[in-house]
Amino acid sequence: MASDKTVGTLLVVVSILVILVYGWLLFAPPRPGIDMFLLKLTAFIAVAGVFGILAWIGYTLATTPPPKPIEEIERELEEELKRLEKELEEAEKKQES
Repeated sequence: MASDKTVGTLLVVVSILVILVYGWLLFAPPRPGIDMFLLKLTAFIAVAGVFGILAWIGYTLATTPPPKPIEEIERELEEELKRLEKELEEAEKKQES
């Protein structure tokens, strides 16, 4: 429990520091051009993240086999039910004799 609080506190502190440094680099850059580079980098990461997720979804859709049709599943269930009923009848006959 204490380690969870430590990690949580560390995440809050690091997040605040990153926000402050990002804002400082964006609005008061120490060298000209850093602000534009930072905006370009941020935009690239955002676009790459969104389209990376879309690519992963597309890959998953393309490589996952389609599900069985419901009719085939129903037929398999009926066959299994008949098989189980037959086994139950045979077991009852064995118990009677």
